Amino acid sequence: MDTSLLNEALASKSYDKIADICDNLLLQGAAEGIDFQDEWPYAIHLLGHIYNNDINSARFLWKKIPAAIKEGRPEVVAVWRIGQKLWTRDYVGVYEAIREFSWTPEVQPIVASFAELYRKRMFELLLSAYSTISTQDTAQFLGMNENDATNYVLQQGWVLDPASQMLTVKKQAVVTEQKLDPSKLQRLTEYVFHLEH
Repeated sequence: MDTSLLNEALASKSYDKIADICDNLLLQGAAEGIDFQDEWPYAIHLLGHIYNNDINSARFLWKKIPAAIKEGRPEVVAVWRIGQKLWTRDYVGVYEAIREFSWTPEVQPIVASFAELYRKRMFELLLSAYSTISTQDTAQFLGMNENDATNYVLQQGWVLDPASQMLTVKKQAVVTEQKLDPSKLQRLTEYVFHLEH
């Protein structure tokens, strides 16, 4: 089985492509009758789905993984633990699952990249859900200690009330640029003119 596309994606840190590449390779291997289960990079495949925030696909893949693989590869189980925490929306648990395992050199860069991506997603969630939030809650959502989390959000323009240890969320300005297409304006003018006469 030719895994060069997967190797290229890993080398170029195109982690968002891993799931599709692995899915296609898995289908190709099954169609050709290749017994690949023992060598299959299940941890990377699961992480590909998790990286893309496709927890349903990760769940289905987990269910298809043979029991012997689950028992013999603790890293696969550790990756799935991240998936479980995402599935149950245990935001703090995701960071714990990431930190609890000593990842192999092959998997560690993907996990690190996912952790940063997840932190950005959580920050966006805080932006949309809160107007004020405690430093403690912010730290939990961002998977950091309180000082680091406070510094992180202060750099984003949030404001700290030192007395109450509450952060005021600064909403990002939404910039929508409307492009005026002269042909559409002309058609609209003709249409309005037609309605009036």
